[in-house]
Amino acid sequence: MSNTFSSPLAGRSTGDRLILGLAILLSLVMLLPVLWVIAMSLKDNAALMANPNSVFFPPYELTNYLNIFATSSVFRWIANSLIVSVSMTVGVLVLSSLAGYGFARLNFPGRDVLFVIVLFGLAVPEQAVVVARHQIFSLLKWHNTYQGLILPGLSSAFGVFLMTQFFRAIPKELDEAALLDNASRFRIFWKVLLPLTLPAQATLGIFTFLNAWNDYFWPLISATRKEMYTLTVGMASTQTNFAQSEGLGYLMAQAVFAGAPILIVYLFFQKYIVTAVSGAAQR
Repeated sequence: MSNTFSSPLAGRSTGDRLILGLAILLSLVMLLPVLWVIAMSLKDNAALMANPNSVFFPPYELTNYLNIFATSSVFRWIANSLIVSVSMTVGVLVLSSLAGYGFARLNFPGRDVLFVIVLFGLAVPEQAVVVARHQIFSLLKWHNTYQGLILPGLSSAFGVFLMTQFFRAIPKELDEAALLDNASRFRIFWKVLLPLTLPAQATLGIFTFLNAWNDYFWPLISATRKEMYTLTVGMASTQTNFAQSEGLGYLMAQAVFAGAPILIVYLFFQKYIVTAVSGAAQR
């Protein structure tokens, strides 16, 4: 009976084996900080203060994570982060897809100039417009509201650029064939072209969700009431002045707790990211 299971190294040359071994080694090196953070999050703060090397030895416990859940508002902060991140992701996908289709497929006066103006948005840091944005939102009384946290993130120059490039890569013969069948422009966009951009949308959605979930700068300015904190701002508000030295375990538990949803989202959509990146490389 032939062996149906083969080693990943079977049939590979010596060079391929060395490259694969190096890739595995580098992956382990990159994982070391993550494992370090997780191990510290499972240690008692007093034990870490007495002996930092105790992170390598048991016992390990969940006290730091239980202390996080003991914070009365933590679930409200999680809900706020989910509402903001999901709403921002959906909004960016809708607006970027429509704008990308318009720039890639429609001819209208000033299209190229407008696209260049959109690209300029990639070079403008958020800090450069935060004062004007703060004043506008103050006049509209949108601080400490969900729209105040969500709307600034809907203008994604990167999203428009990404979707424009993907729509341009789709053969225009598909549009012409659909037009011959009397399909409207919106029907062509919705039924024919949009499904073909699923890898790009998944990639853009993940990056948008990640940025929205980890955003600390704008929520810190806009959300001044405790019930409107996102998770990043809420976790920071629970730290003491000596958290860096006296509460390392609790600090690391906060990092793991806040980063876990991002890892879960990435694991679910990993294949779309790989497809999008490989497709972009081929182009």
